[in-house]
Amino acid sequence: MAQFVDWDLAAATAGALAKTGPAVSYEEATQVVSDLRALTDEAAGHVAAYTGLSSQVEVPPVRVVDRKDWAKVNIAGLQRVIGPLVARLSEGKEPGPLADAIGSRVTGVQAGTVLAYLSGRVLGQYEVFSGEPGQLLLNAPNIVEVERKIDADPRDFRLWVCLHEVTHRTQFTSVPWMRGYFLGEVQAFVDASQGGEHMLERMRRGVATLSDALSNPESRVSMLDVVQTPGQKAVLDRLTALMTLLEGHAEFVMDGVGPEVIPSVESIRAKFNRRRESGNPLEKAMRRVLGIEVKMRQYAEGRKFVHGVHERVGMDGFNKIFESPLTLPRLEELGDPDAWVTRVHH
Repeated sequence: MAQFVDWDLAAATAGALAKTGPAVSYEEATQVVSDLRALTDEAAGHVAAYTGLSSQVEVPPVRVVDRKDWAKVNIAGLQRVIGPLVARLSEGKEPGPLADAIGSRVTGVQAGTVLAYLSGRVLGQYEVFSGEPGQLLLNAPNIVEVERKIDADPRDFRLWVCLHEVTHRTQFTSVPWMRGYFLGEVQAFVDASQGGEHMLERMRRGVATLSDALSNPESRVSMLDVVQTPGQKAVLDRLTALMTLLEGHAEFVMDGVGPEVIPSVESIRAKFNRRRESGNPLEKAMRRVLGIEVKMRQYAEGRKFVHGVHERVGMDGFNKIFESPLTLPRLEELGDPDAWVTRVHH
């Protein structure tokens, strides 16, 4: 079968290009890992008590990673998802060994370049592609680097990050259908394309777009240019609504729990928000192309929606949102909590 990405080359590229982490001694590094594991457990108790949600499956222990390991885990997850999709899109057609080798190696370098960039930005992630039920990753070098840059109390900042990421783990492990629904929507996006070969080429071009933005901050192209059909737009609307809800819910929980357990939370939030909004031209270009700017808006819009629903129907009423895919908010409801409450509660 044709190989869309040379995954080994992607991993090697990501490892070679990943930024060097902050300077820490072996003892400091060991302490950071120990702290993050303990604070993940502490955060889990706070999140469960605040949200009323509890995991319905056995939860794997948190995995504290460095930047190269983060890239490797994500490459493995992408390989697991993209491989079957490429097989379906190509319908068994072979492009020829030379075209396959050249194309997959080019895409491998491009994908590795993008993952190297992201590996230096992501603080934590609930990774769902690699296997059931998913795994919580905490990127230790980035957490230490940011807490130093904003001069935050280390324990407070680490617990603050853990609250956000553990909320994502809770969303996927306390709602039995969530992971399958998300992966199904990714599949639906591909199924809605206008032909396999054309979609494969657009996917390649999308990866190239991300890579090019690293060397050309003036690029105005975004990943939304991969969207080509009304069917894909409908799927993207559902995915956008889902991700806005999940990010907003995590922000809402952070802000709800934080003041009770993190003494310096107000200072951390203010400094972190300023850092989110700043950035050099290259970083701003990558945020736009990767859709991170959209994600930053999702934090604010989603939190406002969750707050609005909670204000109207309380936490138990809000949690009806997780009853089934039919009770998830529609894109147009995110700006109108009353519309969701009317549809689901009446």
